[in-house]
Amino acid sequence: MIETLIWIVVAVVAIGLYLSWTAGRLDRLHARIDAARAALDAQLLRRASVTQELASSGVLDPAASIVLYQAAHAARQAEEEQREVAESELSQALRAVFGEAAQVEAVQAAPGGEDAAGELAAAVRRVPMARRFHNDSVRAARALRRHRKVRWFRLAGHAPFPLAFEMDDEPPVALADRPGS
Repeated sequence: MIETLIWIVVAVVAIGLYLSWTAGRLDRLHARIDAARAALDAQLLRRASVTQELASSGVLDPAASIVLYQAAHAARQAEEEQREVAESELSQALRAVFGEAAQVEAVQAAPGGEDAAGELAAAVRRVPMARRFHNDSVRAARALRRHRKVRWFRLAGHAPFPLAFEMDDEPPVALADRPGS
């Protein structure tokens, strides 16, 4: 009788430790999602800021400046529900303006243009990496949250179900090929 009781206590403690470990793992994944989202937000903001700066510098032709400035402004001011669409539109505007190497060369030829083009190229390249890190973290948390033990024992608590950030982040060919910082 006592031996059975000891085995039951050992089993309950082992299950409790396993569930505690799983809950801790899920908490760490949620923290990683938060950190990756903050990094993604910073890269998106940097890309929009650099784009606005370049658009208002007078280096580009007026039509391209207006298109880029409006798209960057919309991306910076977008509400959370519209953010993916606004960021995709900024990507499309960047591809439309910098689709050919001639436009990048024209920017580089202007005073201070080399630095501006390099900064924009770096910002454009970092967005897909930041988005990939964020979405990988979301994917891992979703996979863990789908397990029965997580649902049955409510190990996720009241944390919202993690959502991926889906946007068009394809960089313009002329900027993506640039060696840079």
